[in-house]
Amino acid sequence: MTEKEKDAVQLPDNAFRELHDGEEYKPIMGPEKTIPEVTAWSVTWGLLMVVLFSAAAAYLGLKVGQVFEAAIPIAIIAIGLSSATKRRNAMGENVIIQSIGACSGAVVAGAIFVMPAIYMLDLQADFLRVFIASSLGGILGILFLIPFRKYFVKDMHGKYPFPEATATTQVLVSGAKGGSQAKPLLVAGLIGGLYDFIVATFGLWNENFTSRVVTWGQQLADHAKLVFKVNTGAAVLGLGYIIGLRYAAIICFGSLAVWWLIVPGMALLFPDTVLNQWDPNIVTPVGEMTPEAIFKAYGRSIGIGGIAMAGVIGIIKSWGIIKSAVGLAAREMKGKGAGAEEVVRTQRDISFKIIAIGSVLTLMVTFAFFYAGVMDFNLTHAVVAILLVAVIAFLFTTVAANAIAIVGSNPVSGMTLMTLILASVVMVAVGLKGNAGMLAALLMGAVVCTALSMAGSFVTDLKIGYWLGTTPKKQETWKFLGTIVSAATVAGVMIVLNKTYGFQSGKLAAPQANAMAAVIAPLMNGQGAPWLLYGIGAVIALVLDRCKISALAFALGMFIPMELNIPLLVGGAVNWFVTTRSQDAEVNKARGEKGTLLASGFIAGGALMGVVSALLKFGGIEFNYDAWWANHLSELLSLAAYLLLITYFIIATRTTKKA
Repeated sequence: MTEKEKDAVQLPDNAFRELHDGEEYKPIMGPEKTIPEVTAWSVTWGLLMVVLFSAAAAYLGLKVGQVFEAAIPIAIIAIGLSSATKRRNAMGENVIIQSIGACSGAVVAGAIFVMPAIYMLDLQADFLRVFIASSLGGILGILFLIPFRKYFVKDMHGKYPFPEATATTQVLVSGAKGGSQAKPLLVAGLIGGLYDFIVATFGLWNENFTSRVVTWGQQLADHAKLVFKVNTGAAVLGLGYIIGLRYAAIICFGSLAVWWLIVPGMALLFPDTVLNQWDPNIVTPVGEMTPEAIFKAYGRSIGIGGIAMAGVIGIIKSWGIIKSAVGLAAREMKGKGAGAEEVVRTQRDISFKIIAIGSVLTLMVTFAFFYAGVMDFNLTHAVVAILLVAVIAFLFTTVAANAIAIVGSNPVSGMTLMTLILASVVMVAVGLKGNAGMLAALLMGAVVCTALSMAGSFVTDLKIGYWLGTTPKKQETWKFLGTIVSAATVAGVMIVLNKTYGFQSGKLAAPQANAMAAVIAPLMNGQGAPWLLYGIGAVIALVLDRCKISALAFALGMFIPMELNIPLLVGGAVNWFVTTRSQDAEVNKARGEKGTLLASGFIAGGALMGVVSALLKFGGIEFNYDAWWANHLSELLSLAAYLLLITYFIIATRTTKKA
């Protein structure tokens, strides 16, 4: 590509705003152009990215409870590769690499939010079951989303911000102009990776800083049940930066509402009471429990209720979208839509007839999996299971896509919690209880969770392709292969991590999976459930929604541990600081974009080195630093290292001038 051609690569000025009457959006790679997209180069590198980032995202998600979307780092790597090999007209190939590679985050979220609960409850989960459930869920998510593509991507042009798709698209466009953005990503990846590797492998400083580091902080925790905790890892800091201050603040406020109001309040109101109506394993009076124990036993259930209600609210608000997309698909299947010859290349999807047949076949295979591999050949149980999975996955697809389009974050864990509650209640009603019931409910939840995660992730890819001008059909077709490869990788990594750390040991946070286990165990064992606490959470969600506050974000904060929420707020605050220090808006914008690259590097580097650390431990290379971490000096050192990391981040963005 000549310098003149590079300068010409630019998004139209109507890319991010609503179109005027009669106005049309024309992508960079127009529909009249024939561009290289699916090639041996793009497919090979896309699959390599799937394996690499599936392993990294699985480790990060299980360690700290947050799964990062790999779209931005994969896009930058694709740019660096095409630039290094001087490939011409590589933008279409780069989109395919990114689209295939992004299967990693989607499948990982679907698997790790549910599957570890199987190990936590001492149930049987071999490689094949994890792989099949993840693969089927991912395929369903792709098939269910495609009928909604035109609505979210084209019809609503300029009405949804698509934050992650916007950032990734800007990276790909900038890469076509030179690809120099790969350098800060690699440097940040090296720094973030070494930082987290030193902690995870050698334990030179503590991974958390807490208020217990001082005497009065310990006294507050013991007597008032008040505690402050923050994870000082590089990867979680990067996640907070990309999420942004507003969304991170809502999540954090939800966390503080539980940890600083509900937990101390319960200890104050019920100091000598054992609230064990739903869980006989709770035998300690509230006043004698640590803040962490009160949160785990009681506080988190309020968040679960809030998440479930937020999901219901989302479906109600999306009902019109669902009807519209189903009607469009039905018309095109009957031949009443536009003919294939009339559809321009940039709007060409997989045939709706193929989508319908593929959906039916996938549901049939899923039914066979439930019937033979989960329900022990009980026809009634298998029929009920497949009906629940099909209906819930389809209805929640729009909720997932809507969330990604608006805030760039998929509330898949909350929707899956609601699925598990519903599945548990229904399966108990048809006679499936105990361990068999828990395994069935979790595998059903895994299929739904992966489907919704994939739907949310894929709408980002399709929006990127729409802005740049790739062929949707090609993105859709090769997404299936990426999903299967990612499912196999995630299943392998999960088994390695379980053997290395053990999901029951507490060394892997896996907060979502812990929440899933907490939900279904009492339901399936005849112990009942904390319906009162669920109800309180549901009421809070309704009130927040009426106040125009994201109920889903607030509720997510309520059941994820505080130490994983505070860093999100820190990262969001760094984002605000970086993008507001200059009087020149262009300088602030350039610094914000540089920060996105650095944050992506922290996330990718920290997560990848976390996998390396886990593999070392799996191989028997392990350092015992428990005694050092019990010393409060390790926490002070942790705080010092964290402040140095934040300082580096801010200084690195200041080196950026106007774009």
